[in-house]
Amino acid sequence: MGKKANWGSNSFLTLIQLKDNKYLDNVNGQIKDIYKRNLKNSKNEGLVHPLSKWHLYDRFENGKSTGGKIDQIRIFIVLAFCILLIACVNFMNLSTARSEKRSREVGVRKAIGSSRKSLVGQFLLESMVLSFLAMLVAFTLIEISLPYFNNLLNIQLAINYQDWKFWSTLIGLTIITGFIAGSYPAFYLSSFEPVKVLKGFNATGGSSISVRKVLVVFQFVFAACLIVCTGVIYQQLNFIKNKPIGYNRNNLIEIPVQGNLKGKEKLDVVKDELLRSGAATSVTYFSHSLNQFGDATFDFSWPGKNPKDLILFNYRGAGYDFTKTIGAKIIAGREFSSGFVDTVNVLVNETAVKIMGLKQPIGTVIKWDDTPITIVGVMKDFIMESPYQKVNPLVIYNPTSNYNYIIARLNPDQNLSNSVATIDKIIKKFNPDFPVDHRFVNDDFELKLQNEKLLGTLSNWFGGFAVFISCLGLLGLALFMAEQRKKEISIRKVLGASTANILTLLNKDFIKLVAIANLIAFPLAFIIINHWLSAYSFRVAISILPFAIAVILSFLIAVLTVSIQSIKVAKSNPVDALKYE
Repeated sequence: MGKKANWGSNSFLTLIQLKDNKYLDNVNGQIKDIYKRNLKNSKNEGLVHPLSKWHLYDRFENGKSTGGKIDQIRIFIVLAFCILLIACVNFMNLSTARSEKRSREVGVRKAIGSSRKSLVGQFLLESMVLSFLAMLVAFTLIEISLPYFNNLLNIQLAINYQDWKFWSTLIGLTIITGFIAGSYPAFYLSSFEPVKVLKGFNATGGSSISVRKVLVVFQFVFAACLIVCTGVIYQQLNFIKNKPIGYNRNNLIEIPVQGNLKGKEKLDVVKDELLRSGAATSVTYFSHSLNQFGDATFDFSWPGKNPKDLILFNYRGAGYDFTKTIGAKIIAGREFSSGFVDTVNVLVNETAVKIMGLKQPIGTVIKWDDTPITIVGVMKDFIMESPYQKVNPLVIYNPTSNYNYIIARLNPDQNLSNSVATIDKIIKKFNPDFPVDHRFVNDDFELKLQNEKLLGTLSNWFGGFAVFISCLGLLGLALFMAEQRKKEISIRKVLGASTANILTLLNKDFIKLVAIANLIAFPLAFIIINHWLSAYSFRVAISILPFAIAVILSFLIAVLTVSIQSIKVAKSNPVDALKYE
């Protein structure tokens, strides 16, 4: 392609076969800024992108990869490590909570000559053993849940037990987890002085309690953040799903134009028979699928355009009755009609009119690569590409050929299955050598929401795991605290305290911790979710509802978890705890 050729069209994907991947950087170095050199004012860097990375790195700005599905993977990796960290925090909490029971063991071992180093090694070894046992349980759960996970993601994942890299990573992660989880308890427990603990020194002093409180707060900060983020993700998904898209996608099907169907004359015959059958109430043709990314160009100009502006316009070809068939709205002028010669006329959307700054668009002559064309109609904006981004300016022309899809509106007064069967029969009659391939526009549109639906489902699972693990830690800690205060509770009961009074006493401290956790979590959650929403042009406003749900859930979880254990102590016979006093 020479310098005099048209560099403004984005209609085609260019594929380059390299002799070896090692030449990729060299090729990019040679072609970088090729658009800038050939298209004045272009910002496109025009870099080559490996197809092997296309699935995960599929978002581009100015010809440069800026991310894609890899961002979601990174989010879930971070969430997985945070949940693992919560489990480590639980182990630290429960280990230090049991410190009084192990303090005499530490005292005796030190008294008979054990060094602090050997005690640290013993406690770390215990943690490592538990970590490896947890790994075995995890493998069992993975094998059980893998079919569900594969079905959820519509993929076929399998554990490669022959891969040494897999085992190296797994064993390394298990050892690191055991070390992190056991480090604080090991150094804390090994610090006890034998004389004091053997005399009856209470190992669970104020400092250890304060550390456990910090760890409990950390757990609920993460859980509250996940609850808020999951709530906003569902709100965003419902907002996009219910947002008007500018046309009626229900009962609308697309049929690819192939084989004997090609040619305007043949399409008109097919259209007439589809309408006569009663299976379709309206039929039109289109150059692309309604849900497909398609042709775009910088080569449109209009009266008053700044020559320095490079604005990318989408363009599509459409037949007669296009707006009628898809259920779109003409807000000014008319659509294409057999009563006019529309090969030099175009329809534009609202966004195009705003960008061109046209006060009276109907009848305005614009240019497409130096060819004058006249605007005869303005359509209300409708979504063809991403439902999350702003609608791009669109020009629709009326070609004499080169239609790739038949679009038909099914008759709502007839049975849907019968209508589809009738249409398939007609298409097969005209095109017997090709299989009938009809697609519902609504189904294709739902695929655009698939990533966000998956994100919502996985976030729900991650949030559930985080809350569940936090509850386990809180449950164990509540049991320990209740046991520690058994004598105090018994004395209060003897003096007339009711079960409700005891439960209030035991819940009070934990409720304070959850309140502090929410105060810390909410600003963090707001920053995180606001950053996530910034990637969408159409986004829901962050309301108070997800935060209110997080508050209610976290307090409810804390109260129920603590009460389940505390109620056993509160209802116990005070004589059992006081008979040795």
